[in-house]
Amino acid sequence: MPTTVCTAKASCKKLPGLLELTDTHLQWTQDGKKAPSIRVPYAEAASLFCSKEGAAQVRLKVSLVGDDTGHNFTFTSPQPVAISEREKFKQELTSIISRNRSASDNLPRPNVPPINTSNSLPVSAAPTPAALTPKPAVTPSRPSVSRAASVASERRGTPVIAGNDPASEFRLRKKVLMSNPELGALHRDLVMTGQITEAEFWDGREHLILAEAATEAQKKGKPGQLVDPRPEAVEGGEIKIRITPQLVHDIFDEYPIVAKAYSENVPNKLSEEQFWKRYFQSKLFNAHRASIRSSASQHVVKDDPIFDKYLERDDDELEPRRQRNEQVDVFIDLAATLEDHDETGNERDVTMRAGRQKAALPLIRKFNEHSERLLNSALQVAFLLPVGQVPPAKRRRLDHGDDVFDIDDLHDSEASSGIVLEMQDRQRYFEGRMSNANEEASEPKLDPAFVTREARASLQNWEVRLSQACIPFSLLKIERKAGDAALISMTQNVANRLDVRSRKNEIPDGLFRQMTTCQTAANEFLRQFWLATYPPLGEVETAASPTPAQRAVKAAKMIGYISKTHEKVLALVQTAAQHGIDPTRVESALKPVVQASERALAFYRNKKPSKA
Repeated sequence: MPTTVCTAKASCKKLPGLLELTDTHLQWTQDGKKAPSIRVPYAEAASLFCSKEGAAQVRLKVSLVGDDTGHNFTFTSPQPVAISEREKFKQELTSIISRNRSASDNLPRPNVPPINTSNSLPVSAAPTPAALTPKPAVTPSRPSVSRAASVASERRGTPVIAGNDPASEFRLRKKVLMSNPELGALHRDLVMTGQITEAEFWDGREHLILAEAATEAQKKGKPGQLVDPRPEAVEGGEIKIRITPQLVHDIFDEYPIVAKAYSENVPNKLSEEQFWKRYFQSKLFNAHRASIRSSASQHVVKDDPIFDKYLERDDDELEPRRQRNEQVDVFIDLAATLEDHDETGNERDVTMRAGRQKAALPLIRKFNEHSERLLNSALQVAFLLPVGQVPPAKRRRLDHGDDVFDIDDLHDSEASSGIVLEMQDRQRYFEGRMSNANEEASEPKLDPAFVTREARASLQNWEVRLSQACIPFSLLKIERKAGDAALISMTQNVANRLDVRSRKNEIPDGLFRQMTTCQTAANEFLRQFWLATYPPLGEVETAASPTPAQRAVKAAKMIGYISKTHEKVLALVQTAAQHGIDPTRVESALKPVVQASERALAFYRNKKPSKA
């Protein structure tokens, strides 16, 4: 059981609850619930904020690692008690945050020093003089912001998607980074520190920008929800409905009778405010609600001399009031071949009708009409047709000829008469078949009666012979070793999986973040190296495309970063050992990155330099 350090009554998001600080977590539990709604480990606490002295409310905000929003708590006790409780929490959390910062500072951060090309591996292409100039090493405490001179002078500009201006391109890249936190963290660690350029980072990731641009350019269709304004209760028991231009447009589009009433009464008889106020209190609005209305609701709404004349009779008869005059395509008409079949089975139930309740019929038909309008509006947008016009693709010809049932997809577009088989010595082929037929005819034919007698004789006393050939069941022994071994293996496998799931993650958060940063950075350096070594196939050469010399310089730059991966991993392994963590866990986690880096280094060393 965790030990409670201090407690206080506090609200979070205007919900009352209990704030507790244990020896491992800061947690808040809403009143009436047993499980805590908020549970923050000590390691996640990053900063602390308090309300000003003399403020009306005593508040405390705790920001988390990677989440500046954090959690806000308002102490609900009387003012003097709330202040003392807040100070107690403030004192404890301040010491916790100080320990977190000191522990984070003590963890060694593997840095990537700048590339000293005079001591690095040889470049495959002829380097420029600026690239051969040694660069002074900087202190490990500050990341390098310098770049190779040849890359700075000859590098490409930031790639721009065709058809977009640079401002729009920057906005799209920003949205991509904000929607993908891991990619944003990688951009912050590599591009903002100057290890790679903006163009190098987005090289090969153009599809993300194109996908974001396509998402923005996609037009939203008409919403499928039926228009049904919901009233809101406000103070004093009053009912309020928010009227927006979009709501007015949707009401007019869904209910043309309301648009007619508006055009006939506004502004001559009623102002716009009076029109909507009386409409939402009228029987007309009650009839347009997207739910079944009982007869009791008819006595709640008020009679209105203006809107009552626009009321229509409920569409609850056996046949709908609005008949579909559109002819059904013969190809999908289920009744097209009805006369070809005799009636069998039970008689047709002429009393069957939609809806068990009569009051449900108007609502069902209202939904059907709404769905039809929704589909027609989608077709009009797709075919760029005016409102009310149905596209010709929907109006199929109702010919009763065979062309209605002739589907183009069933025709082979590449039908051919075949390939003529050319044979040598065609006469010998047919003569050989004739000789085989003669040999078969010369073979003796079997007598069916003789074959039947032989088969019957071979089946006599089959029970005795079968019992003599079979092994008695009492002597039959089945080895259980294979089955037991399989069962033990499956049981051990399940036990190992449960052990892995129940095992606590003992790696500190700070060390785990450094491992993640090391892995993502190494993967990015490897991606940049292989892109420079093997450009994508089918890439169109333009004036902005890098030359072979520029790609060689970029590969040398990336290989310098990759050569430091082993040192970074060793530093993380030593840090894990200092914190009492098994170093093999860190080594096994980063082993794929180390192997990929060693393979890239071996490839770069063995690559033959190209002739100038």
